[in-house]
Amino acid sequence: MKNDTQHDTKHPIDQPVQRVNYWAVVSVLLSTFLGNLDSSIANVALPTIAHNLSRSAADTVWVVTAYQLAVAVSVLPLAALGEMLGFKRVFLWGVVLFTLASVACAAAPTLPLLIAARALQGVGGACMSTIVPALLRQVYPPKLVGRGIALLGLTVALSAALGPTVAAGILSVAGWRWLFAVNVPLGIFGLCLASTMLPAGMPGAPRRFDFAGAGLSAIAIALFILGIGGLGGGEGDPGGRAQLHALPVVEIVLACVAGFALIRHQRGRPAPLVPLDLLRIPILSLSSVTSICSYVAQTLAYLALPFMLQHQFARSATMTGLLVTPWPLVIVFVAPLAGRLSDRHAPGLIGGIGLAIMTIGLCLLIGLPAAPSNADIAWRVAVCGIGFGLFQTPNNRIMLTSAPHERSGAAGGLMTMARMIGLSLGAALAAAAFGLFGQSGALVALIGGAVSAALGVAAGVVRVIKT
Repeated sequence: MKNDTQHDTKHPIDQPVQRVNYWAVVSVLLSTFLGNLDSSIANVALPTIAHNLSRSAADTVWVVTAYQLAVAVSVLPLAALGEMLGFKRVFLWGVVLFTLASVACAAAPTLPLLIAARALQGVGGACMSTIVPALLRQVYPPKLVGRGIALLGLTVALSAALGPTVAAGILSVAGWRWLFAVNVPLGIFGLCLASTMLPAGMPGAPRRFDFAGAGLSAIAIALFILGIGGLGGGEGDPGGRAQLHALPVVEIVLACVAGFALIRHQRGRPAPLVPLDLLRIPILSLSSVTSICSYVAQTLAYLALPFMLQHQFARSATMTGLLVTPWPLVIVFVAPLAGRLSDRHAPGLIGGIGLAIMTIGLCLLIGLPAAPSNADIAWRVAVCGIGFGLFQTPNNRIMLTSAPHERSGAAGGLMTMARMIGLSLGAALAAAAFGLFGQSGALVALIGGAVSAALGVAAGVVRVIKT
């Protein structure tokens, strides 16, 4: 088997840093925490925002959608800018933009201005999330890079677990604007810390920015996400069958056309905006597939479980939240362990075992008894979290360290794009399951999650064989 970290000893960018500067790590992870927290914290406040600004719920959803779309369409261009201008510089720009956009969100007098500010905030968040893996590769020496990726996974899990709680706590004592205002002092602190503690790194190779490629990628990704999100999202007919609307189909078709044009445009370029060069590396392409499958499975489970617990097992909303919490909570403890294991053993094998455990956990949830106790539910949910925690860190380590150092930004962008594609597909499949099968949709979605996780395991087996 080839070494998964073969690129780590071939470039001087890692060599000067033999001791980890933990203040630099804190500055990176703080921005990661803020960006991921803000991507979900607004969900809880949507009803309050709609009432305060006198707008409909459908209009207010764009407060969340604008952020997600901005992140998705910015990932690939920002990864390229990081390689051209330096990762630290682009990261700091992202922190500045995120902080200023938070001020604009808190002060927005109307919904359209709030949505515009959220889009800018999403671009800033994309700067941070896309560049963070490359910065961690600079901060950590090669033999310890798995621990850095584990801390990144831990931070993402913590922000996911704390998001609803933090939002509820702020809204209990203050208005919705403070959800965004609290980012400002933390953003300023993180900017000061990162500007002084992060290593400058090495300058990127001089080349022109591909504006045409950036435009085509933005169009393709935005139309794909909007189209996928619209499938199955409409109301069903009186017979209970979902209606297929034309607009999402047209959006997906146009996204495919733009994507085809983008690939043709990118062929032959030495450092393409779309990382076609990295996808030709078997271990990277297979790791991307496993990542997409894992996020599809997790999203299907996250969306299905609340409906199953409340409608089928008659749990309250509060109890439902508590029963789902073990999933992200166990990741907090498993992610550091997974990072240490992936530094010492084959990360592909560890990730495959983790995804297999997640598959087993989803199958256990599908096979819940007719009248399960809270303990019956909670330990099965925890098994899924253990599996995802064991999988995520080793898989991300492979994706980051299997790329050449000069393409670390593109590898980070590929990691983010795999996550965004998985989240979008998972949400669309869940919506389709509920639209087609009604109250049985939750069970169908869980079955789909188990199938997706099993496909990820199969891709992981092929990865181990090929490498």
